[in-house]
Amino acid sequence: MAIELDVNLPSVRQLQNLIQEESEVEIKLLTNDLLIGKIRWQDTSCLCLLDHYDQPTIVWKQAIVFLKPKA
Repeated sequence: MAIELDVNLPSVRQLQNLIQEESEVEIKLLTNDLLIGKIRWQDTSCLCLLDHYDQPTIVWKQAIVFLKPKA
């Protein structure tokens, strides 16, 4: 049985907006790495970030310290 995203959660809605708008974001990880790119998709555990070379990186949500639109 598949677990679906709860679109009533503000965090899920905000990520979906960032995906639809193709906004560039900064993601800081627990390892202190900073990733920059556009979110392609999200599921309940992960998201896919495309860098400026359109290379996909799968990021586990539990590894994220913060995610914000790039100013």
